[in-house]
Amino acid sequence: MTALTPCLWFDTEAQDAANFYLTVFPNSRITDITYYGEAGPRPAEMVLTVEFELDGHPFTALNGGPEFSFSEAVSFQIDCADQAEVDRYWEALTADGGQESMCGWLKDKYGLSWQVVPRRLVELLTDPDPGRAQRVMAAMMPMRKLVIADLEAAAGVS
Repeated sequence: MTALTPCLWFDTEAQDAANFYLTVFPNSRITDITYYGEAGPRPAEMVLTVEFELDGHPFTALNGGPEFSFSEAVSFQIDCADQAEVDRYWEALTADGGQESMCGWLKDKYGLSWQVVPRRLVELLTDPDPGRAQRVMAAMMPMRKLVIADLEAAAGVS
């Protein structure tokens, strides 16, 4: 299969954003930086793209200009093993101007949307008992950050 690389459009914050994401995700690194030249359309020597990896997954950050911005129509889902991981990603991504949303969704300080999802939620929502799964869904809907203990309590399990 051909590799897929998300390209994230920023106005001028591509390098700052990439550096921020490297502090949030383990095993991450910048792999290349390119710059605008004399041909433009932005000032020569301004960062054009930052190629980087987040925990081994490739991304490109582009300083494309103010014409486009992020929306909740596209988000990145973080599969979290436990509550400590949920808490860590939630705190890091909402820091310095990030915004909490509903049901485990948030926007980071650059406006990029993330879903911080514990694996346990998927287990509970796919429970063979439809009543249990519905109680979990009802408990999840008003939450901002997902709390595994509260989801399990709604399901009647621990």
